[in-house]
Amino acid sequence: MDGKKLEYKGDEALKEIQRLTTEADKVQEDLLKDILARNKKTEYLMQYLTGLSMNDVQEFKQKVPVITYKDIYPYIQRIANGEDSSVISGHPIVEMLCSSGTSGGEPKLMPTIAEDLDRRTYVTGLDEGKAMFLYFVKAEMSTPCGLPARTVLTSYYKSKHFKGRSHDRYNDQTSPDEAILCDDSNQSMYCQLLAGLIHRQQVLRLGAVFASALLRAISFLERNWVSLCEDIRTGKLSTMITDSGCRLAMSSMLKSPDPRLADEIQNICSCRSWKGIVCNLWPKAKYIEAVVTGSMSQYIPALEYYSMGKLPLVCTMYASSECYFGVNLKPLCDPANVSFTLLPNMCYYEFIPLGKNETYANEDEEISSNKLVELVHVKIGCYYELVVTTYSGLNRYRIGDVLQVTGFHNQAPQFRFICRRNVILSIDNDKTNEEDLHKSVMAAKRLLEPYNALLVEYTSYADTSSMPGHYVIYWEIKHCTPTVLDKVTTPVGPKVLQDCCIAIEEDLDYIYRRCRTNDKSIGPLEIRVVKTGTFELLMDLFIKEGASINQYKTPRCIKSDAALKLLKSNVIACFFSPRDPTWIP
Repeated sequence: MDGKKLEYKGDEALKEIQRLTTEADKVQEDLLKDILARNKKTEYLMQYLTGLSMNDVQEFKQKVPVITYKDIYPYIQRIANGEDSSVISGHPIVEMLCSSGTSGGEPKLMPTIAEDLDRRTYVTGLDEGKAMFLYFVKAEMSTPCGLPARTVLTSYYKSKHFKGRSHDRYNDQTSPDEAILCDDSNQSMYCQLLAGLIHRQQVLRLGAVFASALLRAISFLERNWVSLCEDIRTGKLSTMITDSGCRLAMSSMLKSPDPRLADEIQNICSCRSWKGIVCNLWPKAKYIEAVVTGSMSQYIPALEYYSMGKLPLVCTMYASSECYFGVNLKPLCDPANVSFTLLPNMCYYEFIPLGKNETYANEDEEISSNKLVELVHVKIGCYYELVVTTYSGLNRYRIGDVLQVTGFHNQAPQFRFICRRNVILSIDNDKTNEEDLHKSVMAAKRLLEPYNALLVEYTSYADTSSMPGHYVIYWEIKHCTPTVLDKVTTPVGPKVLQDCCIAIEEDLDYIYRRCRTNDKSIGPLEIRVVKTGTFELLMDLFIKEGASINQYKTPRCIKSDAALKLLKSNVIACFFSPRDPTWIP
């Protein structure tokens, strides 16, 4: 499917999807053959397939191993340092996409070739009115040899595909490009909300990439609506907007004073309750579009509160930094029932079968080639971990997503996204796994030792009751009786526990620290100290609910409402990180 075909909209796009899914088996085989033909002389593939037919699909499946990021990282790093792209790809690597699925420090870098942007498709809906979609660029890096390293959406917004696009009646956005491309997230948010308010009677759909970003926008609006109304009333842009591109674009949009519109917005925003605020400000909106699956499902109640439950929550596509995967062919379905139809022309798919109670396959486990299942042979109701082979040089790469098959559209399976492999905490783009959390807590607990205090036990949860959400760590601390040899007898004070908060954040990964420091999409980490014996009560609760006393382990992240209620009722003190963690782009 070439780039031109990906520009199809509406009925034409659906016809193309119908063709691809009807021939899914053939499309997949032809695609893998094409990938092998293009990449046959790469150093990576030649070490496994030397002397064999590079177009032989069966040889590829027998000889090429299933890998994780740590296996491909040395090759990616060589390209980042300036070696030729032929290490892994038959086409030049033009940039590195930073994955949000980071573990243990720096972001994962995913190689990208020029035509990858052509291959990504964005199926949109209505061809009348405007779309108030809040999009933001993220901070960028560059590799040692000068290749840009940025998130997949930042890559798209800064590409010719976005900047040079012609007018699209299917996607007429309220936000000017200058506001989207502004590096200052506060100025970008202000200008995009201002544009959305100016066009409030024309907005037919609104949203953001992630549900968390839309809720952050509502929180920002609560703090800044008075200033936004003043801009509209006077026809003059706030002096807080210093970005030249934003000032030019928004000054042009304001044009002249509009006190009537300012009064309308003021009357709505000054109400005591903001329940239904989205419907009140944008009365013609037909739906909210955002990712509400996986960890983002925690934001559904808040979105329903602000929309009075009147607006469907639409989740249109499934994608990652590695590749674009599929679309939701029933976008108006209930968020709990969202399934994505995998498009067989995007990459070559394989799947690791998982047991009914497995949430992931062990990353260090060597996966036998004969264990993998092809796209058209997955079974309804079964769980799988996704494995992909791409044009840009990822061969049999484990994405880390756990999916459940819900049905088929023609030959192509439809999947429900279950979770990321071993991720236990997530507020925005961050994905903290159990190992990283444990390592961070262990680094912080050492600060207690000079005070004869020990960390007895801990657990966590992602608190999204306010915006931005933040990590909460529950600690039970035992104060030991000092011996005559101990010089320090001072009890653990607030500053020590604040320092513990800082220590945990400093040890969490790059994406978390970026979200905290640069994006401001995550609030300060909180440690809640609980009464002595709380974790024994927690164990009693889980055993009462059916857990085995012999196999019980304290869950490192709490999902149970009853367990959270127990923990909250035993809190004796709360401490927040007093500063942002260190982060360097």
